[in-house]
Amino acid sequence: MPFVALGLVADLARAVAAQGYTAPTPIQSQAIPMILAGRDLLAAAQTGTGKTAAFTLPLLQRLQIHEGRVLPAGRPRALVLTPTRELAAQIADSVRVYGRHVAPRTALLVGGVSMGPQFDALRRRVDVLVATPGRLLDHLSQKTVSLAGVEILVLDEADRMLDLGFLPAIRRLLALVPKRRQTLLFSATFADPIRQLA
Repeated sequence: MPFVALGLVADLARAVAAQGYTAPTPIQSQAIPMILAGRDLLAAAQTGTGKTAAFTLPLLQRLQIHEGRVLPAGRPRALVLTPTRELAAQIADSVRVYGRHVAPRTALLVGGVSMGPQFDALRRRVDVLVATPGRLLDHLSQKTVSLAGVEILVLDEADRMLDLGFLPAIRRLLALVPKRRQTLLFSATFADPIRQLA
């Protein structure tokens, strides 16, 4: 089954083909149509199954639906939370690669690096914000970012975020995003804390 059969627009299918992918993985086949339909999603997915593309591609397409909706600087329309800066960087790269023909504005907020470039990124329009919970809370405390315009929230590797002690931070962040939003939660396991969070 080609990617366009899942409902992806030609610009996104072309970007996928340029990466050498011809057929979607099982998680992509199941997740992409549901996300495009605006549904919330709870998905079991290990690293290496193509899950980043499973949420990145439909997320980019859904942002195109209201392309004319421009928020002030530092107010992202989509937020991807992930446990480590390495994974966050990979996701931000995927957004840029798959979005090459739709040109999303992406910002990356992670710890362990200078905040200066992050401040600069947040002074511009941001479509997709990829962040680790701790650094995002740092920026929120300095009022350099607002989550009031988030339409799509992705919690990636939720089980690892809980293992690393991020549950209180995630709860604080969930209280700051609009109640009306699309929520996508990806986790390798669904232990009780994940089910309660969901």
